[in-house]
Amino acid sequence: MTKVAIVILNWNGLNFLEEFLPKVIENSVVDHTEIFVVDNGSTDGSVEYLKTMMPAIRIIDFDKNHGFAPGYAKALRMIEAEYYLLLNSDVEVSAGWLKPLVALMDSDRAVAACMPKIKSYHQREFFEYAGASGGFIDLFGYPFCRGRILNSIEKDTGQYDKPAEIFWASGACMVIRASAYFEAGELDSDFFAHMEEIDLCWRFKRLGYKIVCCTDSTVYHVGGGTLPNNNPHKLYLNYRNNLFLLCKNQPGHELIFVLPVRILLDWMSAILYLLSSFAFFRSVIRAHLSFIRSLPVLIIKRKKVNRIAKKGSWPQIYKGSIVFDFFFRGIRFFNQLKF
Repeated sequence: MTKVAIVILNWNGLNFLEEFLPKVIENSVVDHTEIFVVDNGSTDGSVEYLKTMMPAIRIIDFDKNHGFAPGYAKALRMIEAEYYLLLNSDVEVSAGWLKPLVALMDSDRAVAACMPKIKSYHQREFFEYAGASGGFIDLFGYPFCRGRILNSIEKDTGQYDKPAEIFWASGACMVIRASAYFEAGELDSDFFAHMEEIDLCWRFKRLGYKIVCCTDSTVYHVGGGTLPNNNPHKLYLNYRNNLFLLCKNQPGHELIFVLPVRILLDWMSAILYLLSSFAFFRSVIRAHLSFIRSLPVLIIKRKKVNRIAKKGSWPQIYKGSIVFDFFFRGIRFFNQLKF
């Protein structure tokens, strides 16, 4: 059986495949490793390019864009491997990036997922927004990272080089233990894109597994390759999926307090958006309406998670508000936080 399946989801990313896939091939020479490209119905010639220029790559060719979470979920059911390595098409891997990740997973079966340090492709001394040196969330479900608080991104000076247990690993580059993946119930296709990896990692945590950042490995992420940060649909997905995340996973005694506060915070941000962008305001409203319509399904999923989950607490959840700390206490660096 394949030990490591590097699985790259592609949708009209021919330019990224041309630029970054050769380095993935060159720098991923580890025994029993296979590289798969899962194409989500591209129309830019991606599949033709792969068949012509890189015939050794395994291709899973879908007829339409299923989205990030559904695309990966469908593909991983078709791949047998000990570890799945999900890798964005716009990631540059460095020499020797893969072996430390595999060695970490091999060393501790309690680790369900790990990630490397993720740095900016364009500003290589800085961390990258989508993961940095490991993901965390606050009490109200806002994600942040070692090296990134909201939109404040730190320069990497080695301050987070110590390997650490984290709360979530970035879907831009994460290694997943296949057995734990199916035990936890796979990626949730209803997320479509954004925060589905946090949802999966929270379920790992509830099963008693660990998530770790392996700082001996570094990759460089372009970011915003599919949806740019100023896209209203991306904003909609982030707001909606954050509510999905809380409703599915937050322990009941906390959810009763957290969910109303989070909804209020969302409405406050929607009013601020209204001052500058009606499209962003509408995205928040659409997100909340979609969340309300999805409640019956989310309640069923929550019950399913609770049936398999172990009781516990997670020190990687910051018990304060990262939004309050950022705007009112002036906190910009992860190491200023007191967990």
